[in-house]
Amino acid sequence: MTTVTATPSVPTGQIKTFGPFGPKYQVVNALRELDDGDWMIRIKLLETDEEAEYRLSNINDDPKAP
Repeated sequence: MTTVTATPSVPTGQIKTFGPFGPKYQVVNALRELDDGDWMIRIKLLETDEEAEYRLSNINDDPKAP
């Protein structure tokens, strides 16, 4: 039997920074649940237009961009 986990609340579209003075990124979408219960989220780095994966717990800790 497969266990289905609901996708967490993801601040899709929000612009945040890595810490108080880091580069800006936009939250794109949830990708997958990790073994420790956290989620991997797709983000877009606004300075370079690159996409990357970042933990939801880190996103929740990062401030909204000014």
